[in-house]
Amino acid sequence: MIRGFYIGRFQPFHNGHHNMVKEIAEDVDELVLGIGSAGNSHSKHDPFTAGERIMMVTKSLVDIDLVTYAVPIEDLERNAVWVSHVQGMSPDFDVAYSNNPLVIQLFKEAGIEVRQSPMFNRGVLEGTEVRERMIGGANWEPLVPDPVVEVVDEIDGIERVQRVSETDSNGD
Repeated sequence: MIRGFYIGRFQPFHNGHHNMVKEIAEDVDELVLGIGSAGNSHSKHDPFTAGERIMMVTKSLVDIDLVTYAVPIEDLERNAVWVSHVQGMSPDFDVAYSNNPLVIQLFKEAGIEVRQSPMFNRGVLEGTEVRERMIGGANWEPLVPDPVVEVVDEIDGIERVQRVSETDSNGD
């Protein structure tokens, strides 16, 4: 049995993440999804809580025949020990999946095999684009799995993203 590990902030979980999980599912028997920056929420960069992101992920993956475990991973500002921190918060895994250069380097230095996958329409399928569309009232729903739309609706996520993106500054 092979268990993989894939970490992301999933702010929100979008179709690029979903496609990555589909690709990973062809290689592994089980997958640990690390919910990165788990302690961060209610900001423009990280509007959703770890629990909300776990809902997004788990509801979005019911159509994929793969045992998954969503595990919150809080930030650790010490890169040299980050992998051991992740391992301490996660079930054991055999291979890590990432396209993030720092994450790749840290796992490789720890002796863990890292596999990369092609990016899926990266110019559009990224959390920043989805959040910017939410803020501006643009069409964001096609960029995420339907269950994510449902979770965002349930938690009044659009209103939150718009509110936390506002400022009380007068400008320069």
